[in-house]
Amino acid sequence: MTLTIETGSPDHSETRSWKQAMWRGFRCTCPACGEGRMFGKFLKVADTCGHCGEELHHHRSDDAPPYFTMFVVGHIVVPLVLVVEKLWAPPLLFHFTLWTVVTLALTFALMPGIKGAIVGLQWALRMHGFDYAARQEAE
Repeated sequence: MTLTIETGSPDHSETRSWKQAMWRGFRCTCPACGEGRMFGKFLKVADTCGHCGEELHHHRSDDAPPYFTMFVVGHIVVPLVLVVEKLWAPPLLFHFTLWTVVTLALTFALMPGIKGAIVGLQWALRMHGFDYAARQEAE
């Protein structure tokens, strides 16, 4: 699915592919150009892309990134816990230590990419201020 919306800005009148925007966001790059960094800090989305100047401060990701991260991490960790228990039956302290570390590592590794993908989707669907024509009409 691609969206074609003509806007008042010559730089933003192109077709926006949600798949490409989400992939670029998952890679933590600008959904518009794929070159600039999306994040200024760990999870703080930059106000603008340093490469193309695209405004990114409109995003409203809110609770979606943590929710999807928990969903993905849970679907990875729970089967692994069951397999390890079934095959090796390690002591409870081993389980606690191993799965706490694995869960935290996966969460910190996946959260920026998932947040970037959600911001990329919002950009592609022209949500929350990413629709320049509607924003210009309101002003």
